[in-house]
Amino acid sequence: MTAPLAQTPAWAPPAVPEPRLLRRLWRGRPEDDRRVRPALLGALLLIGALYTWNLTASGYANSFYSAAVQAGSQSWKAMFFGSLDAANAITVDKPPASLWPMALSVRVFGLNSFAVLFPQVLMAVATAAVLYAAVRRRFTAAAGLLTVAVFALTPVAALMFRFNNPDAALALLMATAVYCTLRALEEARTKWLLWAGAAIGLAFLVKTLQAFLILPVLAAVYVVLAPTTVRRRIGQVLLAGLTTVVAGGWWVAIVELWPASSRPYIGGSQNDSFLELTFGYNGLGRINGDETGSVGGGGGGGGRGGGWGETGWDRMFGSNIGGQISWLIPAALILLVAALWTTRRAARTDTARAAFLLWGGSLLITALVFSYMQGIFHEYYTVALAPYIAPLIGMGSAVLWEERGRAWASLTLAGAMTASAAWGYVLLNRSAGYLPWLKWLVLVGGLTAALGLVLVARLGRTLARGVVGLGLVTALAGPAAYTLTTLGEGHSGSIVTAGPAVAGGRGGPGGGGMPGGRTPTGAPGGAGGFPGQNQQQNQQQNQQNGQDGQGGQNSQNSQTGPPPTGGFPGQNGGTAPTGPGGTPGGTPGGSRGEAGGPGGGVGGLLGGANVGDEAKKLLETDADGYTWAAAAIGAQNAASYQLATGEPVMAIGGFNGTDPSPTLAEFKKYVAEGRIHYFVAGGGMGGGRAGDSGTSARISEWVQANFQEVTAGSATFYDLTRAASGS
Repeated sequence: MTAPLAQTPAWAPPAVPEPRLLRRLWRGRPEDDRRVRPALLGALLLIGALYTWNLTASGYANSFYSAAVQAGSQSWKAMFFGSLDAANAITVDKPPASLWPMALSVRVFGLNSFAVLFPQVLMAVATAAVLYAAVRRRFTAAAGLLTVAVFALTPVAALMFRFNNPDAALALLMATAVYCTLRALEEARTKWLLWAGAAIGLAFLVKTLQAFLILPVLAAVYVVLAPTTVRRRIGQVLLAGLTTVVAGGWWVAIVELWPASSRPYIGGSQNDSFLELTFGYNGLGRINGDETGSVGGGGGGGGRGGGWGETGWDRMFGSNIGGQISWLIPAALILLVAALWTTRRAARTDTARAAFLLWGGSLLITALVFSYMQGIFHEYYTVALAPYIAPLIGMGSAVLWEERGRAWASLTLAGAMTASAAWGYVLLNRSAGYLPWLKWLVLVGGLTAALGLVLVARLGRTLARGVVGLGLVTALAGPAAYTLTTLGEGHSGSIVTAGPAVAGGRGGPGGGGMPGGRTPTGAPGGAGGFPGQNQQQNQQQNQQNGQDGQGGQNSQNSQTGPPPTGGFPGQNGGTAPTGPGGTPGGTPGGSRGEAGGPGGGVGGLLGGANVGDEAKKLLETDADGYTWAAAAIGAQNAASYQLATGEPVMAIGGFNGTDPSPTLAEFKKYVAEGRIHYFVAGGGMGGGRAGDSGTSARISEWVQANFQEVTAGSATFYDLTRAASGS
């Protein structure tokens, strides 16, 4: 007997059809297996969860940017310009776009470590989603999921997508630009090419000219391969270029046209000009090493990057950089060449070949510039390569797997697997005490998988799956271990690195360690342990110059106290130093007690300050009656006090203490008007460096000669409202 049809009660509201967008979001592509989309969403949630775990161990991470975020949360004008303080004395030495999401987050959730760093985690999830979408346009879902896994398990990605430097936002926008170009190539749609141009323009407002590195690749591939007439292709590219100029130039035009007297000084420049900053310190100076105002400025020679490490074709594989990014570069290059060979007879407009050319070309041109640039270069810059490597692994593996019945394809897959295993062994062997069994698992397992790939066409389905599984596990085991170690530790300062300490490199939490990857006693860094256990024996500050593109801050170790002796991921994995009252995010360093340095030299500039309760109370007293509660030489020193007190602190000379702002005359005027309460003793170079006007040093000398010294705890200040006796 047939059951009666269910009747809809008269009182029931009319059925609302499931929204098409939500259905597509959950179901994915109609041709996909029903498990694919849940797998993707689960992977994105897992990335978000893992990257959020232990996030606040880094405190305020790079206090230079955190101070600007704090200022932006207090002043819309400071947010627009990227000022270091809410009173708008001077800006950071980058455009402000990467600061805007963090400043908005702090406006909503208040100033704390999580509010500052969580936007970067969201960028990691967004980047993974963009990479999947780009790969899935032309390749299998498995290729897309493998791309996501490779990206998320790249050690330097796990570092920088949990850190407040501009690099995470830049990587997301670069991946978006390539994705939009791929969409444009499918049907020569102008709209998508304009979106690509807009992404590049916005990326310029994140990290200036680095955003333009892949422009030649995007333009050339589109002009050659787009499915339309040559005339229309050229016109579309020119229109996209105009979009880039508008998307990135509107802010520049406002800044350049804004009266200098009513905006903050442009940090990092010598003439208060953003254009000078763009084409000098942040532009050609990075290529030739002539960076006026940089602590490490001056051209390099003889294969050296002006004090920033050896240059050359193998720079990305060097001791201090290899473990950050290079695990799968050999395999990616092998797969790139093989895929281009496979598609050699495809039509001019073939989108699969275009995808390899876009991702591969972006990888090669960026790596080439990084390898030979003579100016400021830090290990974590290589996060820019992560969104290019991952798709090459995913797409290349998919293409060759489809061709596995041919001997050359299976041999190429085996070659890529062998290269990954051998190089993984080399990288793991650079930190001999770090999980010593893992390098053998990677080598033996990888070679076994390579042998299986040679014979994969003759194996049954079950054995073939086993070979693939073994290959994936061994290829990703090394970077996964480094990633877990990175996630389990806090990182603070300006030169930070992922993974454990390595022989010949910095490594370890905060990127610390003496040059050459050795502790002050000469012992090699990198004690063994589970991922997340502190791998660095050196608990002192590395005095090597440099700051994320700002040039010059020391790597600051995020550990305090003696090194932990063991533990699972996250256990004793390193907590960021605490600021006043136990607030996370204080900046370690400084040999003059809490004041952050002995009044000059690299240590004072690079170390920032641990702000004690007495110093905090002193600066907070009557702070509302002043424009700036204090002034300090160097941005890191000023940032430490600003984050501790919540009050504006003027950074004399910008990040390096070498910018001619304020001048001595301007500073005297501020003091006469009663706008600055205290001057923080010590804290920076202030003179005698490349391009330095000596302004900071002259201000310091004038203050010490004319005002009373005040001690708060172990920190020394000068009260700018009380003249020294006899002055």
